[in-house]
Amino acid sequence: MIIRNVRVFDGVSEKTLDNADVLVEGQHVVAVSESPVGGHESDGVVEIDGAGKFLMPGLSDAHAHLMGNANTMMDFLQGPTGALYGNTIAEARRMLLRGFTTVRDMGGDTAPVKALVDRGVFEGPRIFPSQAMISQTSGHADFAFVYDVPQEFGGRPSRTDDLHFTRVANGVPHVLAAVREQLRQGASQIKLTLGGGAASMYDPLSTLQYTPEEIRAAVQAASDYGTYVATHVYTVDGIRRAIDAGVRSIEHGHLADEDTIRLVGETGTWLSMQPFAEADHHYPDPARAAKNAQICTGTEQVYEWARKYGVKTAWGTDLLLEPQSAARQSLMAARMGEFFSNAEALRMLTSGNAELFELAGERNTYRAGRLGVIAEGAWADMVLVDGDPLADLSVIADPDTNFRLIVKGGQVVKNTL
Repeated sequence: MIIRNVRVFDGVSEKTLDNADVLVEGQHVVAVSESPVGGHESDGVVEIDGAGKFLMPGLSDAHAHLMGNANTMMDFLQGPTGALYGNTIAEARRMLLRGFTTVRDMGGDTAPVKALVDRGVFEGPRIFPSQAMISQTSGHADFAFVYDVPQEFGGRPSRTDDLHFTRVANGVPHVLAAVREQLRQGASQIKLTLGGGAASMYDPLSTLQYTPEEIRAAVQAASDYGTYVATHVYTVDGIRRAIDAGVRSIEHGHLADEDTIRLVGETGTWLSMQPFAEADHHYPDPARAAKNAQICTGTEQVYEWARKYGVKTAWGTDLLLEPQSAARQSLMAARMGEFFSNAEALRMLTSGNAELFELAGERNTYRAGRLGVIAEGAWADMVLVDGDPLADLSVIADPDTNFRLIVKGGQVVKNTL
């Protein structure tokens, strides 16, 4: 494939390469040239005239929930299992058509979906699965009913545990088993929940979850497989406990203070944050709505501190259990222009997130090419935009209209040119 006459944002540089040709062979980019690419005239070569439009790497989401985003809580608790996976596969295709060619899934049984997408059975983004979110009893990912008996006292796993959406584990031996279970099932990285959350019913935001010994056990088990632990946590004490235990990625962090964000930067820990606004999630009860509002108040300040201290910051959505809100993914991506320059935001959405994904080491099954860039040797994952996101980031909020061409792995999945 040759995509001709495009303005290339390579995912790294603030400057674009104008009037360029991009040559794709198989699934990879093999040349990006200011001179017309020639010498490839043969049967089967696809030439696309980009008409001077803006070509950028495919977008990525560092905190997606494919299964959680595609299904409601009632779907999980009462729906047929097959429908859960069917909804997930359908949402994967919609996500790809929004221009998201890679996602890091932070809780859900998505390794089987990843396998089907990678084989070409279904369309969807590349997936870095975490498999089940691992939680203590009464923690953020304990979706058992309040009257259910914990397994330690003879009870049975919750429905979401049975579905590998969550895994409740208490004590070092069970935490080790839970981590190893997710790795056995195909996890690229491990997700622990170390503090309260808006979506969960039993835990105030202030709670500390998992002891230092339990967290270190999880970190050790993940490290032994060449990968890392990412943790759901908002508060100062929770973030500091996570960093002390060797966690590599803080998911959220909205209630941190300045000294803690400075520590995140000094230790080289990733801050995988989301530009939350109250309208992104809806909760039926006042307690969870209040937690959501409190979390959102920290968004702007924490981003400001992250920029000040050079924190390695990734972007994600964490949209969950509200399928009707799934398309807000694009709006939340464009919202990054409120906190960073457009160039900084685009880098984060492409090459920046990809740098975080690489922490998975050999658990990264996409090592045969670079992600998040348009360069020789990169995966041919690209979006052609009708508009200039470097000048107006809001154009990425409307992918149906403005994304004219989407290519993943050298295959055209959308073309409205």
